[in-house]
Amino acid sequence: MATRRIVRKAMESEAEPVIRTPVMLQKSFWDKTGPVLMVVMVVMAFALGSLWSKVKYLEKGATGNTTANQPQVQPPPPPQVEITLDQVKSLFKEGNIVFGDSSKKVLFVEISDPSCPYCHAAGGVNTEIYKAFPNPDQFRLVEIGGNYASPVLEMKKLVDAGKAGFVWLYANGHGSGEMATKALYCAHEKGQFWPAHDLLMADKGYKFINETVMNDKTKSGEVANFLAAAVDKNFMKSCLDSGKYDNKLQEDMDIALKLNFQGTPHFLVNTQVFGGAYNYRDMESVVTAALK
Repeated sequence: MATRRIVRKAMESEAEPVIRTPVMLQKSFWDKTGPVLMVVMVVMAFALGSLWSKVKYLEKGATGNTTANQPQVQPPPPPQVEITLDQVKSLFKEGNIVFGDSSKKVLFVEISDPSCPYCHAAGGVNTEIYKAFPNPDQFRLVEIGGNYASPVLEMKKLVDAGKAGFVWLYANGHGSGEMATKALYCAHEKGQFWPAHDLLMADKGYKFINETVMNDKTKSGEVANFLAAAVDKNFMKSCLDSGKYDNKLQEDMDIALKLNFQGTPHFLVNTQVFGGAYNYRDMESVVTAALK
């Protein structure tokens, strides 16, 4: 009997429920969730701090007070303005590189940079430049078995036939064409723009401009020698050294901005803008309509 009482007492002791007080429950809950809550609180504090920093940055950006370590917001492109035919005709004046006159039914404007690869593609005399582009076939000239008709060559044909007028302007599209452009202005003085143009816009010319001359004024002698087949080299060197066309480049760029210029090359057929190295076939319908 004594043994049964001991066993019964032991069983009752093991089965006795543990009564948890509120204090014990609170302690258990905090032990389990406390670390998680701490992480959540840290993340929320970081997020609030980041949001505050962004707000302060935007406030500074609105007033232009950005620092060198903050990302600079790119300005929006200039608003497009309507181009008038009178505006285009006004470019046919002394001092500009002009062929033909403003009385023609078709007036072409080319805004170019001799150091720009896409200008070389559009120029039609560089038969190697197409290989440098991501899609070479796009600019493979018709003359060498491709489908790209040079807009400059086709425009020149119409000018030479007396059907169109043409204006050439400079804009900084690639960064290394200042000396070459001044040389084109000097050549134009002697009526030799196109021979000089074709030398500079050929494959050797592209390398010469971008690898040898760039914008180095001390290379006037080398430019003169390179263009000797087109222009007397003594005249060319003297013309370049005089600095007479230094300001003309900025004047050209100021005009270009008024013609909705976005990058080189940039063409106008009367008032119709063709921004980029367009295939002439994509311009031809506008030209044909103007010639009627």
